[in-house]
Amino acid sequence: MLRNALFATLSVGFLTTAPSVRALASEVTTCVDSSEQEIAALFDRWNNSLATLDPTRVAANYSPTAVLLPTLSNTPRNTPAEIEDYFVHFLHKKPQGTINERTIKLGCNQASDVGIYTFTLQDEQGKTTTAVARYSYVYSYQNGQWLIDHHHSSLMPEPVGRN
Repeated sequence: MLRNALFATLSVGFLTTAPSVRALASEVTTCVDSSEQEIAALFDRWNNSLATLDPTRVAANYSPTAVLLPTLSNTPRNTPAEIEDYFVHFLHKKPQGTINERTIKLGCNQASDVGIYTFTLQDEQGKTTTAVARYSYVYSYQNGQWLIDHHHSSLMPEPVGRN
């Protein structure tokens, strides 16, 4: 019993004097207001950055710790440089996306946009093709802006139109 009381006293003393613990205890999370329309517009921002054909501008939509599981590569991209590298190659296809269907969920400084989109792509001869894919974006609010923390995109596993 005395040992437990001594441990509790030491623990309280440590918690009240450790600077990092005091800083964590004093931080209060403030949730930014968001709406489904605001989160939907983040796809438009990303899609518009694709139209610039500038991989640096596209990569600027992603947080420094983002993970990209891209549509046309088997390699997960876990760093800003890897994400930008993916778009160096993907942008050669002049991609433009349209949302077919989506579900948006809102949380405290986080949101997700999940659904199906269709991309129009061009080959080197200018021939246009489309690719229908499932997607998920997880956004977080960081330093005054919404950034992509996680982006997954995969081609549909069955021919479109079949269930």
